[in-house]
Amino acid sequence: MALWGGRFSTGPDQAFKQFNDSLPFDYQLVEQDIVGSIAWAGALKQVEVLTNEEHERIVNGLNTLLEDAKQAPQEIAHSGYEDIHSYVEAKLIEIVGDLGKKLHTGRSRNDQVVTDFRLWSRQTAQQVLEAINQLKVEIIALAERELGTILPGFTHLQRAQPVLFSHWCLAYVEMLERDASRLTGAIERLNECPLGCGALAGTAYPVDREKLAQELGFNCATRNSLDAVSDRDFVVELLSCASISMMHLSRLAEDLIFYNSGEAGFIELSDNVTSGSSLMPQKKNPDALELIRGKTGRVFGAFSAMMMTLKALPLAYNKDMQEDKEGLFDALPTWIASLHMAQACIGGLKVNAEATLAAAKGGHANATELADYLVAKNIPFREGHHIVGQLVQLAISQGKNLEELTLDEFQGVCPQIDNDVYARLEIAACIAARQALGGTSLPRVTEALKSAKSLTSS
Repeated sequence: MALWGGRFSTGPDQAFKQFNDSLPFDYQLVEQDIVGSIAWAGALKQVEVLTNEEHERIVNGLNTLLEDAKQAPQEIAHSGYEDIHSYVEAKLIEIVGDLGKKLHTGRSRNDQVVTDFRLWSRQTAQQVLEAINQLKVEIIALAERELGTILPGFTHLQRAQPVLFSHWCLAYVEMLERDASRLTGAIERLNECPLGCGALAGTAYPVDREKLAQELGFNCATRNSLDAVSDRDFVVELLSCASISMMHLSRLAEDLIFYNSGEAGFIELSDNVTSGSSLMPQKKNPDALELIRGKTGRVFGAFSAMMMTLKALPLAYNKDMQEDKEGLFDALPTWIASLHMAQACIGGLKVNAEATLAAAKGGHANATELADYLVAKNIPFREGHHIVGQLVQLAISQGKNLEELTLDEFQGVCPQIDNDVYARLEIAACIAARQALGGTSLPRVTEALKSAKSLTSS
């Protein structure tokens, strides 16, 4: 029986029932619904709606139901009830009889569902934080293994300046740090308890909402009943956090796909995160990374859909808000799986240091260093920039790198250049020169690596 059927002379037709029912996806809130109901039973006992004996029977019944639900939660989805709340209430009545009908006193599905959803979101977001930390640990370990390995840095997918491979690793650690910080803030903001706000106006029973919040692990109770039952900012914020982090993972995946290509040959992915071709026996495809890149789109889609659903909704609760769950139920597990898959890819990859060094030496990546050398010779940078451009043209015309030009060739373009230029053009010198905070010199990268390790272990 529907929880709202008394007002209607006939029941919903089958098409509407299928369109309306949320149990096929909100069954995932069964544990949270039961835990919230146990807390609500305690609140009803405190205001003497339930006697001690009634409270004990209801709580025992809910605990029995919780144990049953843990065995096969997916079976609940096909039980035919409208939503998880009607399922739990019906099953409780089967266990304790008509006493179970008293549990919903002073409570609405509006405050009930958002409480359940916040509990699920908080728990799942904590799992995401752990997955982010595990990926950071793996990237930091790779940075430690490859400390000293030189990699070409790119802009516009053109070789730009040499960097340490560890510097590249730590760039993604920075992104993951921001992801974790954003998510931590989102968890803090969602951790308020709406239970006791009723349908929209608050409950008529003098329950202690702050104590209720404390029992459910929330920081505090929400302050406005209208806002509390209709607020889905926490869903939007979690989807935003997921989207930004998946964007970072997609960038990481794209870098590694390129580095793994035959054209670059900088890394080799392990067999456990790659697949072959059904036609071409030589292929070893970076499928795990491509799927991370692809799954980013579905997370972005969930975020966009949620924003459009909430746009211009009037206060307070509207049925549109039932659309809040499926996107988040998909996005957060997708985010967790992508983090774990990125961790597996990073953990098993091998770096071809000879290939990365050879690539870093090519493409005139030391041109900026040459411009800085000219500045040290009292040539204004803009003029030096032009001179180096002419020297690059000369080197290209002769099929040489800059450091392979003779001193006569250098001085033919710029007489101020002397023999000391060759030491400045060595790739180790290019790396060592980047001593400012945030630079790619070995001392700076070593400091950054130490800092990243301390943050991850704290």
